[in-house]
Amino acid sequence: MTQDRRGAVVAAVFEETVRLHQGTVQRDSGAILRVVDAVAHTLDAGGKVLACGNGGSAADAQHFAAELVGRFERDRRGLPAMALTTDTSALTAISNDYGYERVFARQVEAHGRRGDVLVCISTSGGSPNVLAALSAAKAGGLVTVALTGRDGGAIGAAADIQVNVPSPSTARVQEVHRTILHVICQLVEEGI
Repeated sequence: MTQDRRGAVVAAVFEETVRLHQGTVQRDSGAILRVVDAVAHTLDAGGKVLACGNGGSAADAQHFAAELVGRFERDRRGLPAMALTTDTSALTAISNDYGYERVFARQVEAHGRRGDVLVCISTSGGSPNVLAALSAAKAGGLVTVALTGRDGGAIGAAADIQVNVPSPSTARVQEVHRTILHVICQLVEEGI
């Protein structure tokens, strides 16, 4: 690959990411603020935030929970949040006993309480195990949030609040999802 071609790829990736960020803030800033309000209300009421996703979205769920439990940009009290992607014993036992589709739903049943928030992250909007977690959360009275890609899929349609990044590129969607999660962390932290 020539140096010119490589430079063009770099420019194209950044241009697409900027375009998706700008489109998301123009289209969904209200939904992002509703997520912030839901998370803040839950935490103020003594509830917690659960998060799940697969692959890179699992890493985003972990990152989000870590920012809430630890700190984002300033020192403050720890906030109750957990990623449902981190306990390998639970993940493997649930997958073995109930099937991978139930891996997050079973944890929602165990840890989720009415009024808690479940953040479902899916770049496809169609991950069966994330959709099952969302269904379990709705049955348990949790507030459901979906960060999705493509057309939002069944996950976006079923969530109480959806923020959609309408791109078929998993990488570009994940980049915008990380920014959205950082905005949520910043605004929640500023409100404490």
